[in-house]
Amino acid sequence: MQLPSKTVDMTKVRTVIFHLPDGKAYQVSVDGMEHFIEFGLGRICDTSDIDGVVHYFPTGNS
Repeated sequence: MQLPSKTVDMTKVRTVIFHLPDGKAYQVSVDGMEHFIEFGLGRICDTSDIDGVVHYFPTGNS
């Protein structure tokens, strides 16, 4: 298992895009929900400094 080298600053995140193994992607707004998000295992691409988006790829789709 690989641990992330940095944490995601959720104050900069407006949207999380979940990329599923079947090719679908779901966009979820995180306004007011930053304390409830649990990513679990997978990979995260944090572009929140640029566009406020975090891309999440669950294990098996990373």
